[in-house]
Amino acid sequence: MTGQQLMITPVAIPSALDAGTDHSAGGTGGVMDFFECHALREKHELEKWGDLDRCPTAMESLEYWRGNEYEERRLFIAQLGQETVGTCSVTLPLRENTSTAGIMVDVAAAFRRQGWGRRLLEHAEAVAADSGRTSLDAYCELPAGPVENAARLIPAKSGAGGLPADDPAVAFAASAGYELEQVERASRLALPVPASQLDALEMEASSRATGYTLVGWSDTCPDELVAEYAVLKNRMSTDVPIAGLDWEAEDWDPARVRQEEQSSSRGGVQSQVAAALHRPTGKLVAYTVLNWRPGIPASIAQQDTLVSSEHRGKRLGLLIKTANLRAAQHRWPAARSVLTWNAVENRHMLAINNLLGFKPAGYEGEWQKRLG
Repeated sequence: MTGQQLMITPVAIPSALDAGTDHSAGGTGGVMDFFECHALREKHELEKWGDLDRCPTAMESLEYWRGNEYEERRLFIAQLGQETVGTCSVTLPLRENTSTAGIMVDVAAAFRRQGWGRRLLEHAEAVAADSGRTSLDAYCELPAGPVENAARLIPAKSGAGGLPADDPAVAFAASAGYELEQVERASRLALPVPASQLDALEMEASSRATGYTLVGWSDTCPDELVAEYAVLKNRMSTDVPIAGLDWEAEDWDPARVRQEEQSSSRGGVQSQVAAALHRPTGKLVAYTVLNWRPGIPASIAQQDTLVSSEHRGKRLGLLIKTANLRAAQHRWPAARSVLTWNAVENRHMLAINNLLGFKPAGYEGEWQKRLG
């Protein structure tokens, strides 16, 4: 470290992307700090991946950091004089999981391995503790090659997968008292998927998924389905593997669904949803979501996929994912790949993705630290 004093200050979130002199949005510095933080994130993504497929756009970031009634979000910038050293952030759930906090630290390349990351982490942890949080979670994602070829892995407590012990981010988290609870595999599917392949997969799935009707929508769930959709969103928060993470079920209702849709729209995110309706009961029992951003037109992000437990084993997951890929390719012809993430222990969903043609593209560690 140098003799200069590190200044860590809250970032003011601008009211709009062109509000460069607006000081009304909650930070102590000028809102240009927000754009500095976003630029640092983009540099980090390009350094690691060579693209911005995983990176939020400026519009997405603006909407995200405003927070909402379900989660408070605090972003901080660290500076030595006029130089930006890094950023840290704390996310605080407000409806459920109120003992938890999400922690993120990002250090500019020129300032790494000098102790600044630990200073940023200590600041974020203090903010979380002052907010009454006792369980902290964080994540880091690594390219597939270094993980698959690592000499020694830190195993996940879930019992599936691990991350390289000598990777700087992994070593940093472990030395700070975080435990690797779970590893997710990132996978990429090249687009377009030939129509003949989608036809064959759809035919295979349909032969077993009898008694269901496929429904779909763009951006906004139909009013007559939104209550059922909220039930599935609730189940999504607990039905997927979460290993030993201290996460409770989220409480979804139609209002929360609408809030999420409106937030996505303000952030410039378009969504395509395919779902399965169980004809005998009239209930939605499965859904899958794909997101696309005009600012990064070559990439689609797979979001939730859920099949209700009592309807599994009938190829519904394959059926809805095939239908949604077909719709997405028609709606977003510029897209050249889909990225998705699945827990390594979620072998069933990984098998579906492998069948569709997804290939490993990275591994993400889910870390947890309990305070006190």
